[in-house]
Amino acid sequence: MVEDGFLYVSLCTASHFCNTLTDKDQVDFEDGDSRNPVNFSPARKWAITINVCAFTSIVAAAASSYTMGYTSMTRDLNCTLLQATLGLTVYALGFAFVPLFTSSFSEEFGRFPFYVVSSFMFALTEVMIALAPNVQTVIIARAVGGCFGSTGATLVAGTIADIWQSHQRGFPMSLYALGVIASAGLGPMVAGWIEASPSLQWRWIQWIHAIVTGVWCISMLLILRETRSAVILARMARQVRKDNGDGRYRARSEVNKPRLVSMIATSCTRPLKLLLTEPIVLSFSLWIGFIWGVLFFLLDSVSSEFENIYGFTVGESGSVCTAIVIGSLLGYLVNIYQERLYKKYVHRKGQEARLYTTCVASIILPIGMLIFAWTARPDIPWIVPLIGLTLFMTSTFVIYQAVFVYLADCYGPYASSALAGQSMCRNLLAAVFPLCTTRMNDLLTYKWSGTVLALIAAAMIPIPYMLFFYGSRIRGCSPISQKILAMEAKQKNPDSEKS
Repeated sequence: MVEDGFLYVSLCTASHFCNTLTDKDQVDFEDGDSRNPVNFSPARKWAITINVCAFTSIVAAAASSYTMGYTSMTRDLNCTLLQATLGLTVYALGFAFVPLFTSSFSEEFGRFPFYVVSSFMFALTEVMIALAPNVQTVIIARAVGGCFGSTGATLVAGTIADIWQSHQRGFPMSLYALGVIASAGLGPMVAGWIEASPSLQWRWIQWIHAIVTGVWCISMLLILRETRSAVILARMARQVRKDNGDGRYRARSEVNKPRLVSMIATSCTRPLKLLLTEPIVLSFSLWIGFIWGVLFFLLDSVSSEFENIYGFTVGESGSVCTAIVIGSLLGYLVNIYQERLYKKYVHRKGQEARLYTTCVASIILPIGMLIFAWTARPDIPWIVPLIGLTLFMTSTFVIYQAVFVYLADCYGPYASSALAGQSMCRNLLAAVFPLCTTRMNDLLTYKWSGTVLALIAAAMIPIPYMLFFYGSRIRGCSPISQKILAMEAKQKNPDSEKS
């Protein structure tokens, strides 16, 4: 009989559940079950999507707004600029490594508890920075904040996948990418004016972040619920066993489930394996890693550059990051067009139909960098280098979005590992680049350091074109891709094994 949305069936031998699960023993959602996250109402789905994307925005803004407080921080804490910059580096390191460990825990215990713990702890690290008596405390708090911030932020893509079907995820995932990149510019825009106020400065940058995070924590408790269907079904199965006194009933995720230690080992090693052995993952990871490093390089230097060249105040130099926000919005509009191209050509090009606008962005990227590097001069209006920065950020957004959807399409069941590998590479380079910013600009000047980075970007232009024209052949030579194709064929023809 049917009760409370899942099936109860007559008793049969209890030995089945140990190693196998029959349809009669399985606890599953019924069609239209309101507890299935995919069946949430559109209003609830959007409330959850906007809420989790807001946390991503908070974490991204915290990364970049920190740089605007360097001047008052080095004065108040009597530290060097390099010591202050370490706070930016260790924050990015948290994003590089911690999700490799915590992703397995979220698969086991659900996403909601991790949102709760990571957001509250992230808010506490902001308070810790605001009260810090020395730079060592700031660095430690930033490292811990990066760990908890990355845990919450990296769950967002999984949450979107939980509640939206595959053909519906384009817009929510673009909103997620917009929150990541646009907030990297929005943070310094606001923080620059806080730093400019003698009564506020760097401590109040952190206090305001703590307040905003605290408000989000309250909204999270009101809006969010568990969205991982495997965890919800496991809870339903436990309730069935408790109500019936029969240990036979199981959710499919409970059968032959690997140990948590094994899951952690896999989540730590498989991304590295894909990163080092898959040409597609490696090339895209190095490309977006370099671009992410340049972005952090600019976030660390753009304020001082416009103060030195154009005589901007710290508040005005923070407003320069408006170009980052505008570029992100333009990139978002480009991705809407890319989605149309994908739907039109996917039957002809397959996964490579994701790369049309990415090929164009690869050319515009170094052009924008060169404009920014060569026009930031006192005799050229400040708006001109900002046009270059806007072109760079538009291209960055397009490429960032393409990395996610293209790798997800190519690696199917291994997509999370492929994306974890690129995330580790991307954030490692983001951690390293700011440490070179001051020294590189001092040795080469702003103009030539930007030129060197633009030339490296130009050397990487062939990457999307190689994948666009030869991506399917490259995957054909990959053992992992062949394994994925075999798994997909087996799913399409489940009776082939029996025959």
